[in-house]
Amino acid sequence: MNSISLTLRWSGGPLSGTAQLPASKSESNRALIIQALAGSGHLDNLSDANDTQLMQRLLADGAAETLDAEDAGTVMRFLTAYLAVTNRHALLTGTARMKERPIMVLVDALRELGAQIEYAETEGFPPLRLQGWQPGPTADGELAELSVRGDISSQYISALLMIGPMLPNGLRVNLVGKVGSRPYIRMTQALMQHFGANFRDLGTVLEVRPAAYQAADYTIESDWSAASYWYAMVALGPAGSEITLPGLRQYSWQGDQAIVGIMEKLGVATEFVADGVRLTQIPPAPELTHDFTDCPDLAQTVAVVAAAQGTNLVMTGLESLRIKETDRIAALQTELASFGAYLLEEADEHFRVTAESFRVDGQEVSTYHDHRMAMAFAPLALRGPLTIQDPKVVRKSYPQFWSELEKAGFQIG
Repeated sequence: MNSISLTLRWSGGPLSGTAQLPASKSESNRALIIQALAGSGHLDNLSDANDTQLMQRLLADGAAETLDAEDAGTVMRFLTAYLAVTNRHALLTGTARMKERPIMVLVDALRELGAQIEYAETEGFPPLRLQGWQPGPTADGELAELSVRGDISSQYISALLMIGPMLPNGLRVNLVGKVGSRPYIRMTQALMQHFGANFRDLGTVLEVRPAAYQAADYTIESDWSAASYWYAMVALGPAGSEITLPGLRQYSWQGDQAIVGIMEKLGVATEFVADGVRLTQIPPAPELTHDFTDCPDLAQTVAVVAAAQGTNLVMTGLESLRIKETDRIAALQTELASFGAYLLEEADEHFRVTAESFRVDGQEVSTYHDHRMAMAFAPLALRGPLTIQDPKVVRKSYPQFWSELEKAGFQIG
C-alpha cells in the first residue's frame, strides 16, 4: 500500500458478503487497565488497533523512564491515572498533536487525590512528569470526593473511576454541568463491575467503594465505531447492497451502537442475527436531526453519508470534535467542500449539512492524521473514484480496513 495516498474505485454491482471488524479498542483499553489493576484475568479478542497494542506495550514496560502514548487519547489519559495510583515515576509524552490536547482537568483531579504530577513543557498539556503518590488525610469511612466537569472528554472521568477501587476510601465523582459521552462512562462502569468493583451510578454522582478488583475473564465485542463505515457503504452502494458484520451484540456497552437508529433514517436496516448483524439498503429519509453528544465518533461518517444522499442533516453535540486527533469540524468543512457539500455552523452550536450538487470525480481527501477522516470518506468511492491521503492512519483503530475493502470488491491502487 502506498503510504502517501490510496486511490479507490468500486468494481460495480451491489455490495455484498461479510466484512470482518476489529474488536472494540474502547473496551480493550479499559479492560487492559482494569486487568493490570486486578493483577490477572484473561482477555479474549483484544483489538489489533495500534492504540491497544501500544497500551499493552506500555503497561508491560514497568521500568521505562519515558513512556510515549503517541497519538492515543485513551492511552494518555488512562495511563496518567494508572501510573499515578501505582506510584510510578516516569515521563509520559506523545506526538506533537497530543501535546496540544488539554489534560489539566484530569491532572488537577489526580493532584487532589494525591498524585505528584508536573507539566514537563506547557502548563495544562502533555508531556507529564509523574513523581509518585502521596494521598492526603481522609476521614475514616468517607469517600475521596471530586467535582469534575461533565462536558469535557469522558476519558478523564473513566480514568478516575477505574482507579477508584485502589484508593484507601474509594471515590465519589460529582459530574458538573452537561455530561457528554455518557455511554462510555457506562461502559467503564460495566467493565469495572465485571471485575468485581462496587460501583453506584446516582446520575450526576458516581461512587466507587474501596474493594480490590477480582481476576476475571472477558471477551471483547467487535467495534461499533468501525461498523459505522460499513453502514455508510450499504447506504451509498448500488441498489440491493447488503453486508454481514460478525461479532456485534444487540445489547452492547458501546455508545456507537447508536448508528443503528441513525442509519435507519439514512437508508440502512439492521437485522440482528446469530453472531452479529445483517445490513440491507432501504430508502433514506429526506431530513435528520441528531444529537451526537453521546456518540461523537459517528459524526464524520454520518455527515458524509447525508451530504452524498442530499439528506438535510442538523447536528448538535459536536463540542468535543475540536479536540480530537484533529479539529474534526474544520477538517469536515474543508473536505466536504471539495465534493460540493457544506457543514455550516448555525446558532446554539447547531451544524447543518447541505449539498447542492454533490459529486465524486477523483478528489483527493486529506486525513489530517485522523483515522476517522480516512474511513468516513472512503465509502464515497462507491459513487466515483477518489484518493485518500496518508491511508496508514487507519492503523489507529482498524488496521485491516483497506484489505477488507478489497475483499468486498473495491479496486485499490
